[in-house]
Amino acid sequence: MKFIQTPVKGMQDFLPADMVLRQHVLGLIRDTYARFGFDEIETPVMEHIENLTGRQGGENEKLIFKVLKRGAELERGLKSGELADSALRYDLTVPLCRYYACHRNDLPSPFKALQIGNVFRADRPQKGRFRQFTQCDIDIIGDGSIMAEIELIAATSKALTTIFAEVGISAFTIHLNDRRVLKAMAANAGFNEDQYDEIFIILDKMDKIGLDGVKENLLEEGFAAESVEKYVSFFRLLEEGTDMKEFILLTCGTDAAQGMSDDLSSIMEAVSGMLDASVTLKFDPTLVRGMSYYTGTIFEITIDNYSFSIAGGGRYDRMVGRFCGQDAPACGFSIGFERIVTILRDLNWKMPQEAEKAAYLVDMKSAGGRVKEVFEKATRLREAGMIVTVQPLRKNAKFQVDMLESAGYGKIEKVYADTVL
Repeated sequence: MKFIQTPVKGMQDFLPADMVLRQHVLGLIRDTYARFGFDEIETPVMEHIENLTGRQGGENEKLIFKVLKRGAELERGLKSGELADSALRYDLTVPLCRYYACHRNDLPSPFKALQIGNVFRADRPQKGRFRQFTQCDIDIIGDGSIMAEIELIAATSKALTTIFAEVGISAFTIHLNDRRVLKAMAANAGFNEDQYDEIFIILDKMDKIGLDGVKENLLEEGFAAESVEKYVSFFRLLEEGTDMKEFILLTCGTDAAQGMSDDLSSIMEAVSGMLDASVTLKFDPTLVRGMSYYTGTIFEITIDNYSFSIAGGGRYDRMVGRFCGQDAPACGFSIGFERIVTILRDLNWKMPQEAEKAAYLVDMKSAGGRVKEVFEKATRLREAGMIVTVQPLRKNAKFQVDMLESAGYGKIEKVYADTVL
């Protein structure tokens, strides 16, 4: 049997330099969110299959890595056709809701959670998109007011501002919408509720195919031409410069329009006072978010010149109740960690204010008896705050030194019998 050196497609090995970057960014994220009062938790990477296939995850449910039953259970499954009883999680939100339902009596209310972990999707790998990747989520459960949205947006914006400042990026855009606005617009155009998900999937392509492309796709899928024309006309109001409040009033056509408009306005007004001047807040009625579990405000963050979002989230007030029979208001924001790391690497990120590094390369033939002395010296330097490595001097010393220099070791000393330490 021949062993394969490369990782499974869509998954990654990380070199030491990669880990320096990843751990640094994770440190910035943890530090920022801790200052906003979020407590870190952890959930298993594997969940019950029922939890992940409850029509909550939208398109992601088609990308689940299922785990086969074992032993006698598998034998019975082969007869019934139900071969899997668990699966690798595709996001962190469903596991959080299960976690909260299980431990709610031991948690504060509202509960502000930070969760960082690997998730898995059987997706088509591409730049910044993998089958195993790290997500960083913050969620607030138990707060049904707009204070949750304000806190989540402000905290995530602060984290991203801190991270991207290291590569000279200060400008990004926060897009806001509300699933209630999306549904009211679709209803006002004459679509049936059971058609919404398909309509929203097409609308979500707006940034790639444009409004005319959305219209063409809707007609190709067999939706009534009259409803399609009315629906498309709503979005043409944006081209005419219609402001958010008027847009919602004209397109939603319901008594609830005023309430939805007031909520979004209040969120944007409060958040704007906490953002850097270069961060843009934008009402975006084309924003959909792929998960069908969203019930209210949704948001996404983009950076100019990149075709993907770097963070996204929203309110999902009815998911916790699926686990414990009692709904709890919930809202969350997820940072696209892998995409952020990809951008930083593209922009040649360098570790800021890294501790001084020193290396001692010991010639074991002439100075092998001085190993204890070398390690004592290394210990003193480490206690003084330096990063120190001690290694045997290799035959190919030039390659060894080059590798250490590329890793940031500014002081490299070869230790022979007559070296003075």
